[in-house]
Amino acid sequence: MGRRLKYCSIAFLVQVGVWAVGAFASESAWRRQSSGTMTRLHAVYFLDERRGFVAGGNGVVLATEDGGATWRAMRRPNDDAIRDLLFIGERIGWMLVERNPYAQREGEPRSYFWRTEDGGKTWFHLNPVGIEAVTLTRLVFADEAHGWTFGEAGAIYATRDGGRSWVRQFAPTRHLLLAGAGYDSQRAWIVGANSTALYTTDGGDTWQLGFVPETGVRLNGVSFLDERHGWAVGSGGRIFVTVNGGKVWRRQNSNTNADLFDVKFLSLREGWAVGANGTVLHTTDGGETWLVVPSGTTYQLERLCFAADRRGWAVGFGGTILTYR
Repeated sequence: MGRRLKYCSIAFLVQVGVWAVGAFASESAWRRQSSGTMTRLHAVYFLDERRGFVAGGNGVVLATEDGGATWRAMRRPNDDAIRDLLFIGERIGWMLVERNPYAQREGEPRSYFWRTEDGGKTWFHLNPVGIEAVTLTRLVFADEAHGWTFGEAGAIYATRDGGRSWVRQFAPTRHLLLAGAGYDSQRAWIVGANSTALYTTDGGDTWQLGFVPETGVRLNGVSFLDERHGWAVGSGGRIFVTVNGGKVWRRQNSNTNADLFDVKFLSLREGWAVGANGTVLHTTDGGETWLVVPSGTTYQLERLCFAADRRGWAVGFGGTILTYR
């Protein structure tokens, strides 16, 4: 990925008219798409404005080639929950899977991967070599070789060979880790429970705790535009911003108390966040002002993705897929 972060694929500035501080947006450009499932969806990724995937509980994976106008179910080998989904370029993709504990055999890892090398047409199973019996929540790659996966009890694992092997890295926390962002092979960020905000500038050889001005916040999502500017969202409508690479975070007023689960910034000014009760937030001034945008749903929204033609998608409970244009 080099020195440019992705927001699922190439993100462009999304232009939406806004009214006054603290007000609701005048109308919503978010529309629901028919997923054909009621399964909770945990992840969404679009390669471009037409080709995309969503995934979630019970092994559900849906694919589209028309921007989500129609979704087709892909063959699933089991009912294990898919926790994360990402692509590195056009062909190489990953899914992080949590094994069904009732079907888990002795000695099997709690989490494992599916990988594609043909743009998602076919996927093959990969056991995570070097990863202990921990439950993983997310997967982050900065480029084809360098990535991190993390989860319960402060566990962080790094790969430098494209996921063939993983090495545990020391984290100065035992809290659950929930989201991350990778900028390049050296710089990455991970956030989690109890206001945990970690950053590394040496590929994870050392992880340091950033300062968050509140304790007890469950940080569920994080987005970085460059090596300095980032945003994190979490419980109780909390949004924090950093301008020094995650060393110090400052709270922003979100105009909501709803739990927030994901955030994506498309420029230093333009950003979106989603959360509980169908909450969608939008800013055009770097987060100094957040507006509540009607979403047309009360289902919890968990993940966001933006593609190259000003298109966006959000997924969550009840098989919900929303699209923005």
